[in-house]
Amino acid sequence: MERILIRGGRVVNADCSEEADVLVEGGLVRAVGPGLRPASSAGLRVVDAAGLLVLPGGVDTHTNLQFPFMGTQSKDDFFQGTKAALAGGTTMVIDFAIPQKGGSLIEAFEKWRGWADPKVCCDYALHVAVTWWSDKVKEEMKLLAQEKGVNSFKMFMAYKDLYMVGDPELHAAFSQCKEIGAIAQVHAENGDLIAEGAKKMLALGITGPEGHELSRPEEVEAEATQRAITIASSVNCPLFVVHVMSKSAAKVIADARRQGKVVYGEPIAAGLGLDGTHYWHKEWHHAAAYVMGPPLRPDSTTPDFLMNLLANGDLTVTGTDNCTFDICQKALGKDDFRKIPNGLNGLEDRMSVIWEKGVHSGKMDENRFVAVTSTNAAKIFNMYPRKGRIAVGSDADIVIWDPKATRTISAKTHHHAIDFNVFEGMVCHGVPVVTISRGKVVYQNGMFNVTAGEGKYIPREPFPEYVYKRIKQRDQVCQPVPVKRAPYVGKVISLATVPK
Repeated sequence: MERILIRGGRVVNADCSEEADVLVEGGLVRAVGPGLRPASSAGLRVVDAAGLLVLPGGVDTHTNLQFPFMGTQSKDDFFQGTKAALAGGTTMVIDFAIPQKGGSLIEAFEKWRGWADPKVCCDYALHVAVTWWSDKVKEEMKLLAQEKGVNSFKMFMAYKDLYMVGDPELHAAFSQCKEIGAIAQVHAENGDLIAEGAKKMLALGITGPEGHELSRPEEVEAEATQRAITIASSVNCPLFVVHVMSKSAAKVIADARRQGKVVYGEPIAAGLGLDGTHYWHKEWHHAAAYVMGPPLRPDSTTPDFLMNLLANGDLTVTGTDNCTFDICQKALGKDDFRKIPNGLNGLEDRMSVIWEKGVHSGKMDENRFVAVTSTNAAKIFNMYPRKGRIAVGSDADIVIWDPKATRTISAKTHHHAIDFNVFEGMVCHGVPVVTISRGKVVYQNGMFNVTAGEGKYIPREPFPEYVYKRIKQRDQVCQPVPVKRAPYVGKVISLATVPK
């Protein structure tokens, strides 16, 4: 941890911006204001931010680092992935601990902690997936929330026979989330329809990456999104829909929010910056690089549509679903699109892509940018104002941002463990020039100063106020009550006994 004075920048929070200096000591923000004069200059590092923006470090709500999946493991481990995050201005990731069906949630959590703790370069937290249901799962969810700092649980409505759970399990899991003060998350796609769609595509002789999108059109995403919202609403449980990829699913979320439902939508960098026409590319390896679930959509108007909803509040936060596989791994599905490992990059480029497509385009301002890349996530997952804000007492996770600089995204210069970047060639206005994590300058002008294991696990308390205020109030005032009426005293017909 260093003593750092960030001088002459424009401090941008989700609710306001101000010309101010920022003093960092002991890993925390100690002062924010114009013309700061520290009592002592001993060991003080001055960072000139004149003409630049000083933002809270990004929070990526959705990563899958060194994830064992579809017979292989994602290339970005917790060291490489968090290093790439820091280069892009993200100072915290929330990854997923995912047990196999029948497996222990707590054992999965401890396994992921064992992978992450020695490697992370920035702070992290863990969502835990519920891939099956039993009394043991119910009890482990409670223990994770009360003792392990987990306040979010993900259920898959897709990946049939692997992670998928049905409506009764969703209802039970959502009910338990509500009971323990957690956020229920869903991967919203109809897994049964996907399985049938895949059979149909293969019967038609479609084996390439285009079959992936054709077998899981956006209707199956929208249907599952509506179903998840309906089930969550029936038990008054807050819902977080991960990787919202289509216009129709986003509309379902927007409509639900306008009806007062407590639901949050998470578009990802790829969905905001790209479309799914890549699946029809003539080069198989190019098309396969973009395969993820839910897929990118071939409707070229989708990214702008999602960005508009993100800008106006219908969608709430941004992640990446960073789950990287190289072309050799993708080639597991060279003859059958169902076997192409699902996932792509985004951790390093998320903030630049959102600045380019959101702020530079005029769809959102700098404050909304901070909200959707950092603050809202910190509020939903109960880390605010420790994370997601530059204020006295907040963690010194800060990115100094040059809104006028440009960079061209390329696999030749990125910091991921793969040799392909789905944003290849995209020119982005908005460049992180300095990243500070835990009060230390870890990235500056293209140079790293990181050590594996310097990041820490951040436990999160249940019942985040930002989410549960409305939930608790509705429990008090919106419960059904019986109608008071005199008992019925008339005749009742006799039903004949039907022989079995």
